[in-house]
Amino acid sequence: MIKNRRLKLQTVNPMDNRLKEKRLLLKIRLLVLFFIVALTGSGLTAFPLETELELICKLLGVSPGLAAASSLSGLQGWMAWIYEGVKSTKEHYPFLLYGTDWLAFAHIMIAVAFTGLYCQPVRNKWLIYWGMIMCAGIIPAALICGAVRSIPFYWQLIDCSFGIFGFIPLYVLHRLVKNLESPAKDN
Repeated sequence: MIKNRRLKLQTVNPMDNRLKEKRLLLKIRLLVLFFIVALTGSGLTAFPLETELELICKLLGVSPGLAAASSLSGLQGWMAWIYEGVKSTKEHYPFLLYGTDWLAFAHIMIAVAFTGLYCQPVRNKWLIYWGMIMCAGIIPAALICGAVRSIPFYWQLIDCSFGIFGFIPLYVLHRLVKNLESPAKDN
């Protein structure tokens, strides 16, 4: 009898559960939308490379050109050298820039794939794991290809950071979708 007095029955209000589920779904969709926008933005920057590099050189106080690249060191020299390489490639071998067009297209199409996660997070949670694997793969790809292509180590680390910063929202999405999914498993 004493135990029964101490036992409190909890009543679950279905409206509270639906409200929590809607809030959770909103958080998931906002984070997926952020990820889609970030991927799309990243892809779109691959189109105007020469213009972007010229702007970066100006911001760094570097007058673009091969003479500037050879006389500077560090980030300034690196950016001047990249600008000169892209400019020269565009002038003499423009077809090579077609590869960066495909890079941009791939980013945008990957972003489009994540719309499935936006619409049906539980059903399409596999996209989260696929994205996490892709983000983890950036690190060895950047380090191996960077070393082969003589990319400065600090720049390889910048490239690796895209994998790390992409993984973080995906991990948060993993946790949120797991929480969204758990009440469905209880029923």
